[in-house]
Amino acid sequence: MRPIIGIIMRNGVSDTFKNIGISYDDIVYSVIKSGGIPVIIPNDNINLYLNLCSGFILQGGDDVCDNNLKLLKLFMDNDIPTLGICLGMQEMAVLNDGILFDVSKHSGDILHEITIKNNSLLYKILGVSKTIVNSRHKSAVLSTKMDVGSVSMDNVIESVEIDDLTFFLGVQWHPESMYDSDINSRKIFDYFIKICNDISSE
Repeated sequence: MRPIIGIIMRNGVSDTFKNIGISYDDIVYSVIKSGGIPVIIPNDNINLYLNLCSGFILQGGDDVCDNNLKLLKLFMDNDIPTLGICLGMQEMAVLNDGILFDVSKHSGDILHEITIKNNSLLYKILGVSKTIVNSRHKSAVLSTKMDVGSVSMDNVIESVEIDDLTFFLGVQWHPESMYDSDINSRKIFDYFIKICNDISSE
């Protein structure tokens, strides 16, 4: 049985001004390609999904959401595998006393190199000390109590994690957008889904 992965919706507004929930196709299909079953879920009534999902993904977006911070605390306190992407990573950091700041050079899908710490979970997943990532974010993490796993050449924090947990990893870039063209992007999803599969098989 493939593990079920909960993808937390972002709130949005339709062209007809209706409230809608947003999920990104690249994330949905990355989960599928790596062997998971994606389920798009709202960021409230999470108890309905805790026994269903083996892990959760916090997507990118524009602004930190208080409900997502509550979800992340629940996932963190209960050691539930969690992958945060872009804003999802920033929300992880904010939950752990993080401070954000505005950036201007990391938007528009710019490709750049990051340096990965060799004692980090990200290094364990990728097996390399440097890799190329994309950027399209308006804010970045200035500081956090989480462990910093990688930084860009201009010293922007690119990934955060908590070593004591099974899988609690946030990445500032969008590996889902590079899934088909970059092996390291695939490795992140593959490893996450494997961890979730191991849990669902227990």
